[in-house]
Amino acid sequence: MLSTMSVQGRSVESTTDAAQRLLEAAADAFAAKGFHATTTRDIASRAGLSPAGVYVHFASKEVLLFELSRRGHARARDLLVAAAQAAPTPTEALRAIVGGFSRWHAEHYELGRIVQFEFRHLSPEHRDEVLTLRKEIDQVVAGVLREGVASGEFEVPDVSATALALLSMAIDVARWYTPDVRRTPEAIETTYGDLAVRLVRAA
Repeated sequence: MLSTMSVQGRSVESTTDAAQRLLEAAADAFAAKGFHATTTRDIASRAGLSPAGVYVHFASKEVLLFELSRRGHARARDLLVAAAQAAPTPTEALRAIVGGFSRWHAEHYELGRIVQFEFRHLSPEHRDEVLTLRKEIDQVVAGVLREGVASGEFEVPDVSATALALLSMAIDVARWYTPDVRRTPEAIETTYGDLAVRLVRAA
């Protein structure tokens, strides 16, 4: 699951094979042990490298956490932008982006948990950069809501608060989803996309 997301992350920014292995190893280690309990030795071992090899590519395990978070957020943002641009109406755009974002958090639930639950371990500078990406994601949803209000498709008194609520709903999927639940990522996409539209549709 994690390695799939890491490979997809190459579309955001290419990396060397060793650095890619370290990112995948860090993701697996953080998911299994948590950020604090994971050591650079753990990460190096999972990547098939010496402990010193970690520092050739990343200054610290915090930088690895940051790269995972940054790439995950950038990938999610790009997916939402593409979905919004491809949709013919605000209604279909909202269904696509909330449904797609929910499915993303099911398919990459371990990475989603790392990004959300280990966020506090980022340095202030790295935290600010990730927050900027989060704001860009917020703006994609808010933009679709404003277009829907302008077209008469949506009734949304508070666009910012509604965008936050819709995104929070999608992100929460990573908290409870596991592959053994009865709901598939595809079913979650459909349910959450439809729910988002029902929540904002004009009477």
